[in-house]
Amino acid sequence: MIALRSVLFNTIFYANLIIRMIVLSPYYFVVPRKIAYAIPKNWARSNHWLMRVIVGTTFEIEGLENLPGDSYILAPKHQSFWDTYALLPWLNDPVYILKRELMWIPLFGWYAKKQRMIPVDRGARGKVMVEVLKRTKDELSTGRQLIIYPEGTRRPPGAEPVYKYGIARMYRDLGIPVVPVAMHPGLFWPRRSIRRYPGHFKVRILPPIMPGMDPDAFFAQLIEVSERASDELLLETVERNPHLPLPPTAIERLAELRKLNAATV
Repeated sequence: MIALRSVLFNTIFYANLIIRMIVLSPYYFVVPRKIAYAIPKNWARSNHWLMRVIVGTTFEIEGLENLPGDSYILAPKHQSFWDTYALLPWLNDPVYILKRELMWIPLFGWYAKKQRMIPVDRGARGKVMVEVLKRTKDELSTGRQLIIYPEGTRRPPGAEPVYKYGIARMYRDLGIPVVPVAMHPGLFWPRRSIRRYPGHFKVRILPPIMPGMDPDAFFAQLIEVSERASDELLLETVERNPHLPLPPTAIERLAELRKLNAATV
């Protein structure tokens, strides 16, 4: 049944994306940008409904009160495609820094351009990165929220963290709070897999790290608070969903955590 539900969900998920983009394009590209943002936000909500009804996967969000009222950097753990869109309905006006190749995709790239997403060549240096920072500052000056995945790419649950120092530079140069987010959607929507698994998990929004710290101290604190919360949620999620097939990284990390917990009792 999991295989059948996974195929059904994936089929409807991508059909939902393509059909909405095509049918709603006339409205999306005519109305003001902020009003048009309701379309991707409603698409995200519809995906949550599809996951719940077809797959049987639900989630809850803790810590929404930790989101600052003004501009900030949201720094989530990145495990699957799910977390690229899942929080959109709870954010006011988020902006992403995207791989420039994504902007070349028909329809998707046009939608992203409308929302003034910021394309970047991952191998770029010097003047290009200066221009990216300038564009980011311009967008944030209007009260937007920047979403950055500190590890840069998707990592399987329980994997050893590999944080990129770029977020520390952004923290220093932008001078705004950074809000870490811990979650394990990769247990239910694994990367590089078509299978989707039922169950329930939490998204934990942590207290913001306020601007003004030394970048190295900030970087160390971001890793420490993010990984501590991630470990806590990994234990909690697996205990609540014992049926889940775990990746080797999660099995190894769980063994380490349980050993540490037993040693402290």
